[in-house]
Amino acid sequence: MSDGQRLFVGGAWVEPDGGHYAVLDPATEETVGWAPEASRDQVHAACAAAREAFGPWSRTPAEERAAVLARAADLVRERLVPYAELAQAETGATTGTARGLQVGVGAARFGRYARVEPAEWAIPPQINEAGPMGKAGVMGALAVRQPVGVVTCITSYNNPWANPAGKIAPALAMGNTVVVKPAPQDPLSVYRMAEALEAAGAPAGVVNVVSGRSVEVGEAAVDSPDVDMVSFTGSTAVGQRIAEVCGRGMKRQLMELGGKGAALVFDDADLASAVAGIGTTFSFYSGQICTAPTRVLAQRGVYGRLVELLAAYARRLKVGDPRKRDTVVGPVISAAHRERIESYVETGRKEGAAVVTGGERPSHARGFYVSPTLLADCSPEMRVVREEIFGPVVVVLPFDDEEEGVALANDSDYGLIDYVWTADVARAFRVARLLRAGGVGINTVGRNMEAPFGGFKRSGVGRDVGSYALHAYSEVQAIVWPG
Repeated sequence: MSDGQRLFVGGAWVEPDGGHYAVLDPATEETVGWAPEASRDQVHAACAAAREAFGPWSRTPAEERAAVLARAADLVRERLVPYAELAQAETGATTGTARGLQVGVGAARFGRYARVEPAEWAIPPQINEAGPMGKAGVMGALAVRQPVGVVTCITSYNNPWANPAGKIAPALAMGNTVVVKPAPQDPLSVYRMAEALEAAGAPAGVVNVVSGRSVEVGEAAVDSPDVDMVSFTGSTAVGQRIAEVCGRGMKRQLMELGGKGAALVFDDADLASAVAGIGTTFSFYSGQICTAPTRVLAQRGVYGRLVELLAAYARRLKVGDPRKRDTVVGPVISAAHRERIESYVETGRKEGAAVVTGGERPSHARGFYVSPTLLADCSPEMRVVREEIFGPVVVVLPFDDEEEGVALANDSDYGLIDYVWTADVARAFRVARLLRAGGVGINTVGRNMEAPFGGFKRSGVGRDVGSYALHAYSEVQAIVWPG
């Protein structure tokens, strides 16, 4: 047996056909561990194992499935510190983020779907008149939820705990089985999650984890004939390719894709609140999050002052070792991604944007660091305004009136989450209804984890979290009988 991580297939820990590759710590550039490279055959074997396990698991009483999730939540909480240390090493997250928002949220999601309320499972019985079919009387009709089947979960690198748990937990609660393909940059944490589920009593084949850097690993997890649904979090470009394969096989989809969140700041806004909210783009996962308010639209009366305050905020943020208590901004995930972010900043310069602060590489000997960067005097056609940068970069554009602000916000291929800052409550809700986004935050960047989450346009397909995730991982079946 090698020293590297093994795949988890059909309840067994299996040596990978493709060997292992190094997982690097973005803060130190040192090797964290060795991740397995699955072959196409091994991925298909994982899908076949999930198919075999589906029948028994789907017939397991919901209370027993919930008990497995509850035990998994407890085990993750018990191991929070070592799990968080690994997540931090893989992702470069700060200690608070790794413990609270990565592992902590992962445990909370298992716990949440271990406590499914009866009302979330059932759809009220419906009594329908015969209608155009004649006067034969009343037909009884009962709508019930059934599991979809085998779900492939392809997860993003920015949160190797909350994102996979948000897919696995509701899928298992509904009676599905899963094949998880984690991001190649930080897959080791997902294997720890599989260990916790195994220890919690998940039967063999109910949860499978396969990883690899090769594109064919993800392709095999999508095109396997044993897979009924694909749940994907990642870029819009990759999501489109997955959707094409799903379309050929009529596989169900849940797609949480890119974002370029607009933050409309009106003249009457509380600027301190707006700056604190927008400023999370610089610090939260070092800007590597699709929900960030990266595209700021400021009404002209506050435009200059808002740019000054955002620049001052960004300059105060400590960039460096995420293990130190005073660090606010850690590294981005890889050298390649750092170069991508830097190329966008340079593109912004060439397009005519003013680099108010940032734009240079911090002077750290090692680690993939990017300075919090603010680009002002931007215009709607610029690439930095239209494309997702996925880093600690904020762009600012002016607008004159409400109509123009809404038009600018909606002038995007994306529509995940937008934000509105104003003291006028009526305007806030009026503008929110006009924004073409799956979610709108009013005077906050906070999330309600029971509210539906998903995007309009190229930001995705479907909704999850809360009860909506149970809907996403189920099919509705109608049972009709004569009255």
